[in-house]
Amino acid sequence: MTFQHILVDTGPVTRVTLNRPQRRNPLSLDMMTEVAAALTAVGADRSVEAVVIAANGPAFSAGHDLAEMVDRDDTFYRKLFDACTVMMELIHEIPQPVIARVHGVATAAGCQLVAACDLAVAADTATFATPGVKIGLFCSTPMVPISRAVGRKRAMEMLLTGEPISAQTALDWGLVNRVVPAELLDVTVDELVAAVTRFSAAVIGIGKAAFYRQVDLSEPDAYEHTKAVMTHNAAMADAQEGIDAFLGKRAARWSPPATQP
Repeated sequence: MTFQHILVDTGPVTRVTLNRPQRRNPLSLDMMTEVAAALTAVGADRSVEAVVIAANGPAFSAGHDLAEMVDRDDTFYRKLFDACTVMMELIHEIPQPVIARVHGVATAAGCQLVAACDLAVAADTATFATPGVKIGLFCSTPMVPISRAVGRKRAMEMLLTGEPISAQTALDWGLVNRVVPAELLDVTVDELVAAVTRFSAAVIGIGKAAFYRQVDLSEPDAYEHTKAVMTHNAAMADAQEGIDAFLGKRAARWSPPATQP
């Protein structure tokens, strides 16, 4: 595939880079469509073990492209937010862990993108905000993953005030996993990727799917779902290999990712 608004470096760790730095990487309809296409391709490629979402230029993403939102009709706005939802949901639907590499500002839908990723590493200079209220466009879709990451009161503070929070606050609130000096951002992302790709890719995939399926269920329904997942998981070849390796005090030999279902 060829893209105009993103760069895709394929490999066992595939990197998807937002690449409109002169505009602070706005999540335009075209950019979100391209990201969704890249994620769809990655999800179908079992040789890919993890995805990193990054950005070029001084900002991670300033959110939706406001210039394309002037004097449009409801059909366009519905198409825009449908595309945004598809992109965000694909992050959860593909089996590979998706890690956000965040520098600079991540605002509105850009903050939503960070919150939607499975994991996030931020430079200590990064800032996060949902400032839509300041321009009369409440950040209603960004609130979905943000409220699930940081909780109701903190999300409402971000949404109602529109004020930015620091990387350290984002860490304290649970919006990101790690905060490091900017010069250590890449090495820290690499370390986190290595930590989550050392195990069975098939097991990681079913575990990720189960997490997002159960997280908003009632406790009885969550148990009903996850016990079925664990029953299936326990019978898998990699589970049996892992158990045998643990009991035998040896390193497990996982199935190659490309051969796993």
